[in-house]
Amino acid sequence: MVAIASPSPQFTVAIRTYNAAERLPKMLEALRAQTGVEAFHWEVLIVDNCSTDNTAEVVQQFQVDWPLRSPLRYCVESQQGAVFARQRAMREAQGDWVGFLDDDNIPESDWVAACYAFGQENPKAGAYGSQIHGQFEVTPPANFDRIAHFLPVIERSHPVCFTEGLYARKRVLPPGAGLVIHRQAWLDTVPKKLFLSGPIGKGLAAKGEDIEALSHMKRAGWEIWFNPEMHINHLIPQWRFERDYLKRFFQGVGLGRYYTRMLGFAIWLHPLMTVLYFCNDLRKLIKHHFQYGAVVKTDVVAASEQEFLKASLISPFYYWSQRLGRSTS
Repeated sequence: MVAIASPSPQFTVAIRTYNAAERLPKMLEALRAQTGVEAFHWEVLIVDNCSTDNTAEVVQQFQVDWPLRSPLRYCVESQQGAVFARQRAMREAQGDWVGFLDDDNIPESDWVAACYAFGQENPKAGAYGSQIHGQFEVTPPANFDRIAHFLPVIERSHPVCFTEGLYARKRVLPPGAGLVIHRQAWLDTVPKKLFLSGPIGKGLAAKGEDIEALSHMKRAGWEIWFNPEMHINHLIPQWRFERDYLKRFFQGVGLGRYYTRMLGFAIWLHPLMTVLYFCNDLRKLIKHHFQYGAVVKTDVVAASEQEFLKASLISPFYYWSQRLGRSTS
């Protein structure tokens, strides 16, 4: 008897995970229960970024009775960092489109179908993001809406093209959670080695790795979209609202700011834009101090914003210190 080869997947769900043995089952159950996916083949790819718990055993247990139509695969990326796990996913994925989920994201039952449909309808799209709804372990702090998009919680009712019109001028791009990427567009345009590595384990290094990659795709002429028909739920535990964590998180976001900003400008404009951004960041920091300085010690949202503005202000110096360190190492 001749074995009949299974058709190649047209869509890959890629999950970067680190010590997520307790979180993975809920996500995998949500993926196993996807609806509206009968018309195409797809796969789930777990990229284990050096977990030290029993993540591998959890995946093996699910593989025993996982549906053949959407195989569940597992690999280990030994170099820690979100960007390295994402690059590994792009090399391992078999689908034309790769939908990324973090290990604290739970997709709605039609997420895969909505992702696939949008890609078929928009062949010029290089990437497109999802709605991200917060599922909070505790009530968020007052004025959480001012920082929600950083965590990220993204809720819009209409499609957005980030590469034309107002959004292109504002240089806005979608976050990595729930982001679908055209695999060939990535391979053709995104350098194998990016400057920003993103989260490493539970550390919070300079962030912005998603913006860095998408900026290369945008510069090459690919469209970047937001699709309101795609929904994921972001599980946000109590500790992510703790003051120390938020200050470190926003420091990481701010420190990557200079590099991602400069990606959108010709090199000869960098000195001018550095001065302009520095002056504007200083203006924003001073304004924030006068507006919220009296409450910054008790208001975690104000403290987070202050940390972000301070880190953005010094991000040019951070960038050049990192470049110098890498050139001498």
